[in-house]
Formats: sequence, structure tokens, C-alpha cells
Amino acid sequence: MLQLSHYPAAIAQAAQRVNEVDSQLMAVQHQINRFEGNADRVSAFESDLKNDAQRKARRFEVLLVNQEYQKSIDTLIRLTAEKQNAIAHLEYLRNQFSVAKLEARLAIVQQINDFEARELVGL
Repeated sequence: MLQLSHYPAAIAQAAQRVNEVDSQLMAVQHQINRFEGNADRVSAFESDLKNDAQRKARRFEVLLVNQEYQKSIDTLIRLTAEKQNAIAHLEYLRNQFSVAKLEARLAIVQQINDFEARELVGL
């Protein structure tokens, strides 16, 4: 466990990490949206496609062969797990801080009780 005074900085650092991963996630999601928009455009303007099912299948084919899209999906999955781990770490630090504060309060109460008990015995 950290010293009580070190928790605020550690919590802030963990929260910053969550924000950084979230920012990376948004950038990857934006890139994925562009790839999907391009696939939609390609499938929408192919005149030999006769219905929505054929357009959806063509869209899927376009995305399937796009290696950058596949890398982006892999990155999205990795970053999502990384964000969840960062959030779990942040919550762990917050909970540890709460426990450390309670333990510090308990120690103060015990010291006060010990002091009062010694005064009573001395009377």
C-alpha cells in the first residue's frame, strides 16, 4: 500500500491513463468509421447489386480484404481491454485510498482512547 499522501497523485495518474486510452479508442473508432463509410460507398454505387442483401455482402467483402480495417479492429479490441484494465486499476487505487483513510481514522481514534484511558487510570 502507498502512503496516504501518495494516493491522490497515483489516482490522478491512473485516471489520466484511462483518458489516454479512451482518446486512442476514439481515434481508432473514427478510422474504422471511415473504412466502413468507404465500403458503404463502394457497395452503394455498384450497379450490378440488385438489393440490400447483395450490398451488405459486398460491403462485407470490401471490409474483409482491407488489411488496415482488420488491423484497426484488432487495435480496437486491444484498446478496449486495455481501457477496462486501466479502469479496474483506477478503481482499485480509489478503494485502497478509502481503506487507508479509514485505517488512519481508526488509528487516531485508538490513540485518543488510549490517551483517555491513561488519564482515567492516572486520576
